[in-house]
Amino acid sequence: MTEYKKDIMWRTYVVYIGICLFGGAILFQAFRVQFVEGSELKERAEKSTISVKSIEAVRGNIYSRNGSLFATSVPVYDIRMDLKTEALTDEVFSENIKALCVNLSETFQDKSWQQYKEELTKARARGERYHLIKRNISYTQLQKVKTFPIFKLGQYKGGFIYEQKNKRKQPFWPLAARTIGNYRENSSSVGLEDFYNKELQGVNGSRLMQKIAGGVWMPLSDENEQEPQSGYDVYSTIDVNIQDVAQNALYNQLKLHNADHGCVAVMEVETGKIRAISNLKKGRNDEYYESYNYVVGESTEPGSTFKLASLMVALEKGYVSLDDKINTEDGSTKFYDRTMYDSKRGGHGIITLREAFEVSSNVAISKAIVNAFKKNPTEFTDALYKMNLNEKTGVAIKGEGKPYIKNPEDNTWSGVTLPWMSIGYEIQLTPLQILTFYNAVANGGKMMKPQLAEKIMNKGKLVREVKPEILNPSIASKETIELVKECLVDVVENGTAKNLKGMNFKIAGKTGTAQIANSKYGYKYESKISYQASFVGYFPAEKPKYSCIVVINAPSNNVYYGNQVAGPIFKEVANKVFAVDLKLHDVLTTQEHQAMSTIPYSKSGNKDDLLTVFNAFKIKTDGETSSEWISTSTEEEKVKINSQSMEKNLVPNVVEMGIMDAIYLLENRGLSVKFSGKGVIKTQSLPAGEIVKKGSTIYLELSS
Repeated sequence: MTEYKKDIMWRTYVVYIGICLFGGAILFQAFRVQFVEGSELKERAEKSTISVKSIEAVRGNIYSRNGSLFATSVPVYDIRMDLKTEALTDEVFSENIKALCVNLSETFQDKSWQQYKEELTKARARGERYHLIKRNISYTQLQKVKTFPIFKLGQYKGGFIYEQKNKRKQPFWPLAARTIGNYRENSSSVGLEDFYNKELQGVNGSRLMQKIAGGVWMPLSDENEQEPQSGYDVYSTIDVNIQDVAQNALYNQLKLHNADHGCVAVMEVETGKIRAISNLKKGRNDEYYESYNYVVGESTEPGSTFKLASLMVALEKGYVSLDDKINTEDGSTKFYDRTMYDSKRGGHGIITLREAFEVSSNVAISKAIVNAFKKNPTEFTDALYKMNLNEKTGVAIKGEGKPYIKNPEDNTWSGVTLPWMSIGYEIQLTPLQILTFYNAVANGGKMMKPQLAEKIMNKGKLVREVKPEILNPSIASKETIELVKECLVDVVENGTAKNLKGMNFKIAGKTGTAQIANSKYGYKYESKISYQASFVGYFPAEKPKYSCIVVINAPSNNVYYGNQVAGPIFKEVANKVFAVDLKLHDVLTTQEHQAMSTIPYSKSGNKDDLLTVFNAFKIKTDGETSSEWISTSTEEEKVKINSQSMEKNLVPNVVEMGIMDAIYLLENRGLSVKFSGKGVIKTQSLPAGEIVKKGSTIYLELSS
């Protein structure tokens, strides 16, 4: 029994000694943490809860060439409250909470003041340090909120916290929406926002913040460690007025023909600057929206618009002349086992090459090219390459489609490739690449790189100018360029685009109607084939200022020819641009009018009023117009009258009008008119064609 007791006691002592040793270890570790490693651990703890966080810089703006905002960063604010701040006593909170909640309710109108009070009271009871009150309020609302009871005491005494964020807006959306684009970090970005991101993004700042319950980071003060630097502004080449005209014309024509999608682009001939670019796709409820930049990215078989390139190569090589006679047979001809057809059944008979281009004869053009190059087709394709048709334009925007111009070494080249290639098949080009080629013809052979930005600015100071670039100084000889220019005018005056005539200036261009093969059946079944209608050209033909392309894909109301589907868009754009661009008009001064003729000088104005006067004095007039408003120019024996476009949403051109007519037009558009002098109007402060901003003042200066 004694031995058994000793054994128990021994075990008890062992356990006791173990417990003492364990307790001593704990005390030793506590002493070491407190007095030896304490400062280091405290520093590490602070580092894990306090950190310098990045503050997003304000992104630069994107402007139209007119100075209108296409994209801007609008500051918005989240407001929060530190309900546990020591300076906010229970007495101050109780006395002012109702007044604060009444102000919040009246300002945001999302909750009653009682709901706000209940919410904030419970949050204070829970000791919340970073309670969210409202997201995305405006700057104006923020300034108002800062004056509310409790909040006006600031962050430390009143617990008021606000954080700024930047939200991207496009004030003219959907105008050029896809071209202006968007930028999303680590995601798909497009357009100018993406291409000029480096200039637009600015430099982020920093702020000291503390991590609190729930993993939320709260700023420790209103002051930043480092202030963010705003991004630069990008001025695009797009003219907001031309863009508006082009996009509306495209939308209306797509609706009329129930087309799948379409695009239009307008380029300045001399510089290559793109003044308008619109892409619309049919979506739900048959409405149209911008989902893809077809102008830049969609490579397709262009069809007859490519005949210009084929004709230029043959003329440049000296293998053909425009007076060569070609037999179009019965409107069809066979190359090996494949038959080519003209759109006119029965054919055009024997016609010249010039006439073949006017009427867009597939048979005649293909025959001419095959006869010229069948022994050496490489000569034909090499000539196309020299005109840059196998190269991207390098436009400053992501996603340009790759051109595809075959050559005899291609493993898909066959005996029928050359004839079909000559009329725009078995090749692929984007609308922008075709437009760039036609623009070069309008520019006397000089091919310009398409340009989407004009300059980079920083707070009104020029950082960098984006200068025009030449892709090819001469795509062909001057003689060839002049010959094909005549042909392009003939297409509109006498050929497939006669429906575009009747304006006060000449248009030069080419229609295109291309079959689009079905991905499964190819061209085998006619019912499976859709069409692509296009028109590309420039105006005024005599002295080109703008080039333009229109492409409509899959019109479905049994009308698919380029002159009927795409041509009207080109005509509307050209008419309206010509009407508002005074530089396109050869305007004579009053003195010049009077010096050249005894016919009295007349003001521009209301058509009926002016014709009444002309008829009463037996003055001859030249020109017919259905427009209510006209401009006049005095010639030797008559007065020439021209239409004046008077769109309701655009500032009208009132130069050369009398003051009464001008006031009538301007005030009906919501403008306030001020003028000085007498006689006819010589200048107006708001440019013609600018979108009307109701309530704006326009200043008119009369001749004397």
